[in-house]
Amino acid sequence: MANYPAPLDFSGLHTYSVHGRHSKVSVDDFASPVQPGMTVRQLLAALPAQLAGADFPDLVQRIAAARRQGRPVILGMGAHVIKVGLNPILIDLMRRGILTAIALNGAGIIHDAEIAMVGRTSEEVADVLGAGAFGAAKETGEVLNGAIVDGARRGIGIGHAVGETLLANRFPHNDQSLLAMAAQLKIPITVHVAMGTDIIHIHPSADGGAIGQAGHHDFRVFCRLVSELEGGVYLNVGSAVLLPEVFLKALTVVRNLGHQVKCFTTANFDFIRHYRPATNVVHRPTLEGGKGFHFTGHHELMLPLLAAALVDEIDK
Repeated sequence: MANYPAPLDFSGLHTYSVHGRHSKVSVDDFASPVQPGMTVRQLLAALPAQLAGADFPDLVQRIAAARRQGRPVILGMGAHVIKVGLNPILIDLMRRGILTAIALNGAGIIHDAEIAMVGRTSEEVADVLGAGAFGAAKETGEVLNGAIVDGARRGIGIGHAVGETLLANRFPHNDQSLLAMAAQLKIPITVHVAMGTDIIHIHPSADGGAIGQAGHHDFRVFCRLVSELEGGVYLNVGSAVLLPEVFLKALTVVRNLGHQVKCFTTANFDFIRHYRPATNVVHRPTLEGGKGFHFTGHHELMLPLLAAALVDEIDK
């Protein structure tokens, strides 16, 4: 039989009064019960003043303040935001002057353009990969690669070129397209491509030189937008690697060139936490001023909530 030691005697433990102790949670921070017919502003005021319950209203106030002061609100986003049906909400924020610029990855122009052209997007990869047919939609490749080649020839970026091409073709669902509506509203959209990641790169119409030229033009435009970010807001939504890296490089470029971009707000929205958005968007850029936020949740829930809160706050 094992020789166990005697249990420790706790009778001499020193204690203190809970009344004099600092506590991180108080009933003053508790949520209020929801009521029928609450406005979005009332709902936010009813949230518990803890964690995201405190951070989310803070971000809303910061975005609203930025726009009242004429400062930019830039959205960097992955294509999943388009695929879950959020274009109409983002287009409305552009129309209202709340979103002042958008940055997309290469997949963003593919899904957005297919929405404009046929009102549908996102093929079932498993059904076509075995036959080597994934990404081989003729119209998608021809329209987008043609726009990029034309944009390079004209000395403009991918986002600008694709938006103008969609409008020029009068596609039936242009009103649901971020790129088409941004072109119509004269709001800049930049596109940041990693060669080989997008289906249009495998098409015969792809021109690597044009993609590189127009894509680098967009990076320089994005740097110009970031150079004016002092007092503004940068939102990263659903891009785990590419756009956080692009944003960090743009920020170092503009600071290197002497632009004062230190006090601004950043926020990352995604359904899981990733290293690069947390590091390159939320933490590092705001070390010298401003504040960074991180919110975990489904885009199809979080972005409509953010949009509703912003419209309620800015239009009050």
